[in-house]
Amino acid sequence: MPLQDYSELNAIQLDALCEIGNIGSGNAASALSTMLDKPVNIAVPKIKVLDYESVVEQLGGAENALVGLMLSLTGDVTGMIMFLLHKEFAHMVLQELTGGTLQIGTELDEMSRSAIMEVGNIMAASYVNAIASLTGLEINITVPDLCVDMVGAILSVPAIYYADISDKIIFIEDEFNHKTDHAGSHVLLIPETQSLAKIMASLGLDG
Repeated sequence: MPLQDYSELNAIQLDALCEIGNIGSGNAASALSTMLDKPVNIAVPKIKVLDYESVVEQLGGAENALVGLMLSLTGDVTGMIMFLLHKEFAHMVLQELTGGTLQIGTELDEMSRSAIMEVGNIMAASYVNAIASLTGLEINITVPDLCVDMVGAILSVPAIYYADISDKIIFIEDEFNHKTDHAGSHVLLIPETQSLAKIMASLGLDG
């Protein structure tokens, strides 16, 4: 019987999501290393299926400021993927690519916005390509929307959009290591339930 809700995922299906997350995170580290022209290592990602309130807690509370990038998924899989970058991560990227810094509470200049959005594109493609390569499905991503805001405000968009679909999110926590810097990011993977069922069916895990 096809999945009706994220909460119906069984242990084997959750393991498959972990494998997708592991591959996506490894791809993201490699892509980031190429982009920065510096070695970037990644710790084993932590992958969970959480409700919105738990996600907010994991991200440091509703008033914690992060850099958010939101992209839509189209093609065989529809839904949304979000990247939430900790200030240290965004600062590291800007320092390496533009020599600039991230100042929370101020507008990013055009060069900084472009650099962060390019990172979002590359990282989103890393996870989407991991799903596509394992399932054979065709998945496209849109140009990212970027904002620097509090967690509560950033998460209000998917919370409203998916209110009638699911109250769960696939939550991937990454830690990248570059030189002596340790920078965290989070991936929120939110395929529509029908698309999640399609992913599992393509992996032979729909039973």
